[in-house]
Amino acid sequence: MARADVNRSGEMEVFARVVEEGTAAAKALSMAPSAVSKLVARLEARLGSRLVNRSTRKLQLTAEGLTFHERALRVLADLDEAERAVSACAVPRGRLRINSNVPFGLHHLLPLVPRFMERHPQVQVDVTLTDQVIDLLDERAELAIRVGPLRPSQLVARKLGDSRMALVASPDYLARRGTPAHPADLAAHDLVVFNFARHCDEWPFGLGGERVFYPAHGRAMVGDGESAARLAMAGQGITRLSMFHIAGDIAAGRLVPVLEAFNSGDVETISAVYVGHAGPLPARVRAFIDFLAAEVDVDWPMEREVRA
Repeated sequence: MARADVNRSGEMEVFARVVEEGTAAAKALSMAPSAVSKLVARLEARLGSRLVNRSTRKLQLTAEGLTFHERALRVLADLDEAERAVSACAVPRGRLRINSNVPFGLHHLLPLVPRFMERHPQVQVDVTLTDQVIDLLDERAELAIRVGPLRPSQLVARKLGDSRMALVASPDYLARRGTPAHPADLAAHDLVVFNFARHCDEWPFGLGGERVFYPAHGRAMVGDGESAARLAMAGQGITRLSMFHIAGDIAAGRLVPVLEAFNSGDVETISAVYVGHAGPLPARVRAFIDFLAAEVDVDWPMEREVRA
């Protein structure tokens, strides 16, 4: 077995250039002729075989030299191919594992996947939708979509946009129960709220330039935004969600914004996060992040809003 400090690929490259270019190899390799000669001599000594018969005018390969040269060219070609296959500028290929929360995945991510796969036919897309915050390394995911503030970590984040929060209810619910005119009116309404531990049981509003909180207790409690939206559309009450989640339902008339005059202007930031501290990203990950940044539209400007 070769010593760990022997640069065998480097020796092969020098030897191949000597065979191909003769005395001009030293100049092509930016080495002194004596250094090239010593390297070939060390190679022969390590292998225990003469590779080249030397004369004053030319080099002639021995039978062993011919065999070594042929095998060396194969090894060098394989090394080049291995580097091209994993380099940052390589064609995107391989399995791309993506994790997203359910609302973003359903309304934004999945509709874009076919277009990305058409653009990059050598990439296989493996998508998991869950509202649990996963560990990318444990789940072997290369990319995750996170909504809201990010916890300190070694992950790298790329912002995709900000999405404003809004209170919404179905037209049927508002027809039956009336439309609240002031945040204090929510006490007389059914609310659809979240049941997870980090959820705040108050909703913020803007009143007279101040940010004021009103209690938000509901008979219907859910663990994810998609369930909240579906219950609201089913007429079960008023809920508070990001516009990236409910914009399509508002545009289609399935949900109606309420108390917009008191909207606090809070936003949720949508980010793509990935492990980026261990070197260049695989081409498939970089390509998908760039694709998302260009294609995802989670912002909902005021002029696009559909008001009650």
